[in-house]
Amino acid sequence: MTTPAIAPGEHIKVTTRALAHGGEAIGDAPDGRVVFVRGALPGETVTATLTKVKKRWARADLVEVIKPSPHRVDPTCPAAAAGAGCCDLSFIDPAYQLELKTQVLRGQLQALAGRSSVLRGLDLDAALATRALAPASGWRTRVRLGVDAAGRAGVRKLRSNDVVADALCSQAVPGLLDGLVGPGARSFTPGAEVIAVRDVTGTRHVVEIRRVQRGRRAETVDKRVEGSGIVEEHIDSRTLHFPATAFWQAHVNAPQAYADVVAEWGSGQYSRPVAWDLYGGVGMFAPALSRATGGGRVETVDYSPAATSSPQQGLADLDLHVTNARVEEAIAQLPAPGLVVLDPPRAGAGAEVVRAVAAAGPERVIHVGCDPATLARDLASWGEAGFAVERLLLIDAFPNTHHFETMCLLRPADQ
Repeated sequence: MTTPAIAPGEHIKVTTRALAHGGEAIGDAPDGRVVFVRGALPGETVTATLTKVKKRWARADLVEVIKPSPHRVDPTCPAAAAGAGCCDLSFIDPAYQLELKTQVLRGQLQALAGRSSVLRGLDLDAALATRALAPASGWRTRVRLGVDAAGRAGVRKLRSNDVVADALCSQAVPGLLDGLVGPGARSFTPGAEVIAVRDVTGTRHVVEIRRVQRGRRAETVDKRVEGSGIVEEHIDSRTLHFPATAFWQAHVNAPQAYADVVAEWGSGQYSRPVAWDLYGGVGMFAPALSRATGGGRVETVDYSPAATSSPQQGLADLDLHVTNARVEEAIAQLPAPGLVVLDPPRAGAGAEVVRAVAAAGPERVIHVGCDPATLARDLASWGEAGFAVERLLLIDAFPNTHHFETMCLLRPADQ
């Protein structure tokens, strides 16, 4: 007797066994397909509604918990409870969140070890450390909001452009969303995006971003709504100023935590005291790289004009050179490095960039990844280029979400 095929909209009963790297629990549908259940924990028995069915897998949303995990807690985020895609793990106790994220990373690394030399001979238990950043709520200093057709701003729903405009996200630092989201909030241009930042001085900056058509071209137009639009942040007791639209790590304590790791792992004697800071943004790693190389030359490369257009007086004493270009185009013009830091976007650096960096002959590489799957692909490229992983650090800089950061120290395999 064959099991009837499943279809979207059906309710199914599932017992889950693990967490996928997108934050959904993994189980098996009645017809044998793998099913990813949003809102469930590993080891739970639940009923769920199928939302998507493919040939070998399906997605479903939690309806009822029949047998709960001992790690399940009451959700802490009003916006997520209303369907927003922000705090997708806020129903899990914080300590277990870190354990689950470590399991996800280990799974990616163990799969990688079977097909790449980059982890060969590595004792993963000894090489992989973890760290959770505090606080676990009220940690986000900058947010990008959607605006609905009525001009109301809010966090977007998961895998959707729809906006949750009546509930606040618990990630935001105090005051960040006041008057921007929820009852009585100000209105914005329908379809626009809103960037809100609360900087180290406590000043809030709000910028509305919208796309406008200029003849055949679509252009992005920024409108300052509140604050000067130029934020102030500190790194290594230095002061940086840059546009609110430029990238900066979201967790209030992430920038210094990451920079401290770069300074520690990168410190040493180099035959070439030159450091590359690729995808370097506004120069967050520049002081750490300068210290690590004994005051050596730092080459920061980033494609964003918002990140590279503001000269940083707080970095004026460093031997710092900033290039506004795509990383893959700039590498050939840079002086040969002893130390390289890469902090690429979620899509990863890619094989082309990894090969180009490896060909420049660095003695150490610190690769930062915010997605474990793309990080694993990049690490495989490092293995093909003759490098090996020496240390890894998982930093939970995104509490109550499935996201985390991984920092990897690599050296030439023959070193």
